[in-house]
Amino acid sequence: MSISKKFNELKTHDKTPRSIWTNPLHFIAFGFGSGALPYAPGTWGTLASIPLYLLLSLLPNAYYVIAVLIITVASVWLCDKVSRDLNTHDHQGMCIDEFIGFFVTMIYVPREWTWIILGFILFRVFDIWKPQPIRYIDKNVGGGFGMILDDVVAGIFACVLLHLVQWIVNGISY
Repeated sequence: MSISKKFNELKTHDKTPRSIWTNPLHFIAFGFGSGALPYAPGTWGTLASIPLYLLLSLLPNAYYVIAVLIITVASVWLCDKVSRDLNTHDHQGMCIDEFIGFFVTMIYVPREWTWIILGFILFRVFDIWKPQPIRYIDKNVGGGFGMILDDVVAGIFACVLLHLVQWIVNGISY
């Protein structure tokens, strides 16, 4: 496959709807605008989630988990609504699900750049690769729930692997 063809495949979504700049719900669903980038919006969305993660990670662990659960439920509703508004299922620019997946990845992980970068990489690998059951969920579970669930499961896979690496490197102590 030629490099130019591969590069063109990186374009992952149609034209970005103008409503993301005028409708606050669309703006949030598009990862605070990060999903408007024409190439790899999921990667940009995950990158854009890091500042919000850093803010949330200041919470005690239990409150962090509660916040992630609340944001997840709200995002299911948001993805459903924005998809209906745009008359499309899971527009590739909608990347609030990457925020959720990254937040799940980072549950009980040290707030250090090494772990944040490794968490970013692991989450992106699972989100792009989509091993089972992530692939099944992505293809067969509809609506906002399906849009969020595959990223939650990718985040769980990444989180488990991240904790395993942490345990191997320096032991886990809770």
